[in-house]
Amino acid sequence: MRTAAILGFVMAIFGATASSATEQPVYSVVEKTGAVEIRQYGPRLAAEATVSGREESARNDGFRKVAGFIFGGNTAKASIAMTAPVVQASAGRSEKIAMTAPVVQTADPSGAWRIQFIMPAKYTRATLPVPTDPSVRIVDVPAETYAVIRFSGSRDGKAVSRRTAELTTALAAAGWRATGQPVAWFYDPPWTLPAFRRNEVAVTVERAL
Repeated sequence: MRTAAILGFVMAIFGATASSATEQPVYSVVEKTGAVEIRQYGPRLAAEATVSGREESARNDGFRKVAGFIFGGNTAKASIAMTAPVVQASAGRSEKIAMTAPVVQTADPSGAWRIQFIMPAKYTRATLPVPTDPSVRIVDVPAETYAVIRFSGSRDGKAVSRRTAELTTALAAAGWRATGQPVAWFYDPPWTLPAFRRNEVAVTVERAL
């Protein structure tokens, strides 16, 4: 039991370190209202895949598809300096792209799920490698204002739904109006202990008239 506890602690610290070292999209805080943070994000690129299935299984499936792209499933042949995480692999012709956080999950109108990895800020459409998997797309994410609630613990469908309801209720009293569908953001590796996880629910907003 003691060995298992120590191992769990070490994995949690590793997960927290990986998350803090991973590049994240830059934003400015416009306003804070209770547990809700209003953030302004600039434009960015994302690699995304659309998958069907239950929320958590779809997340895993989409994660594998997009992770395949950043870990070599692309057409580039030149080396790219890594940021985080450090990836060890046999020498090959494909380029490995640095991982960023968060992983984004949202439902599309058909009921399927879109899984996105935000690309490192140094890339443009002209310099980003092309995915070899046709189910992975490179998309432009525009500059947007988000209302965000942060939470730790479980990130299953019930937990996300509960926090989404909390965000919706808070916005009604804060002078902001949602303009899009809520999305879930996950910052930590899956082995991170729940208490150490950074999870967020977010929705695009504008000031209510």
